Amino acid sequence: FCVNTCATRMCKRLCSFALASKQNPEQCEHLLDLLVHMLSLQLSNTAILHQIRRDQVTDTCRANSVLSRKRRVLTPNDLKHLVVDEDHEMIYCYVPKVACTNWKRVMMVLTGRGKYSDPMEIPANEAHVSSNLKTLNQYSIPEINHRLKNYMKFLFVREPFERLVSAYRNKFTQKYNTSFHKRYGTKIVRRQRKNATQEALRKGDDVKFEEFVAYLIDPHTQREEPFNEHWQTVYSLCHPCHIHYDLIGKYETLEEDSNYILQLAGVGNYLKFPTYAKSTRTTDEMTTEFFQNISSEHQTQLYEVYKLDFLMFNYSVPSYLKLE
Repeated sequence: FCVNTCATRMCKRLCSFALASKQNPEQCEHLLDLLVHMLSLQLSNTAILHQIRRDQVTDTCRANSVLSRKRRVLTPNDLKHLVVDEDHEMIYCYVPKVACTNWKRVMMVLTGRGKYSDPMEIPANEAHVSSNLKTLNQYSIPEINHRLKNYMKFLFVREPFERLVSAYRNKFTQKYNTSFHKRYGTKIVRRQRKNATQEALRKGDDVKFEEFVAYLIDPHTQREEPFNEHWQTVYSLCHPCHIHYDLIGKYETLEEDSNYILQLAGVGNYLKFPTYAKSTRTTDEMTTEFFQNISSEHQTQLYEVYKLDFLMFNYSVPSYLKLE
């Protein structure tokens, strides 16, 4: 029971010591007291909350098996969002627009072996340089399986439509994102805007949110290529129906969940998740406003695209939606 109940390596180690010291009743009793204390900590409110979140994912995967398990086997290419920290035996699946810049900074501190100490000293653009972090797709199949089985795996999620509006605001309303305007903006304008000007077709820098939504629900879009990672569904990026995540953090409780993970990793004493309030952050109120001009038909179709993310991570249908 002891070995099976323990979730951490330290707990398992204490358990083994207790079993080995049966000849020394005093030492055994002391170790058992420590174990009881550790097990009670494991079953703290936070641990129970994460168990509820895991159960929600499992239940949703089971109930929607046709949708969620389109493929039985993952390929290495499916694992490029899973960042590996060998020193602390952790795997983090990053989801763009869910504090992934700061989590990548933290992972660079954890894997940098002293190169960095303060995550916020790392420039944001450096956190997104792929060579700065190792991802699971870079390992052999046996190495991948070993890490998926033995490492602590976690991801962070966000209310799906708030994340979507955040992606739209960042990629289509900021003048500096010319690469997105050229790659996606021009395509969206060409397909979704009648009588588009030559300038709009050339630049693609004035995409309206309604046009962006129409592009996402257009069957041609998904047939052509997978969604960009900034608006791809979490279940397609992190494959929670195939990979058993130990911890599911939420953007709404970002600081609390992040520091709990760092505590479990054994680094909580010297590393805290960066805290700073972004005044430009996309809020629920902002998201409500963006959806005001979306027809109920398009809202319904868009909800279907992100439905599994809503169900899997226990986000209720937004009150502003007018679903058909």
